[in-house]
Amino acid sequence: MRRILSAAGLALAVAATPAEAACDVKGAQIEEAIAAKSTLQADANAQLVRDLRTLRDAAIVLDTYKFPGECEVLLGVAKSLLANPGQTIEQGGDTDEDKAESLVEARKPKDAAGGTKAK
Repeated sequence: MRRILSAAGLALAVAATPAEAACDVKGAQIEEAIAAKSTLQADANAQLVRDLRTLRDAAIVLDTYKFPGECEVLLGVAKSLLANPGQTIEQGGDTDEDKAESLVEARKPKDAAGGTKAK
């Protein structure tokens, strides 16, 4: 009986201990890196900063839904973009207006019939 209680106590202690995050979004320090890069503070680079925060937020969602591998991939992309902001800014900036319009449309919530929902 004592063994059973001891095993039950051990199992309860293990269950009460918080598990380490499979994808360490906080440890990636994306926000801290953004704040540390003076290049990213310029108004002209606001879109890159928004994109980095979107990648961070998407990583959080993936981690929440138990996709740690995909979460790590997104964090890797964000870190890569942060490693060389000058190059990232140069290679970014797709100016295809049709593509931009289709992306804006794709972001709008749809109703069951496929039409855009009214807000």
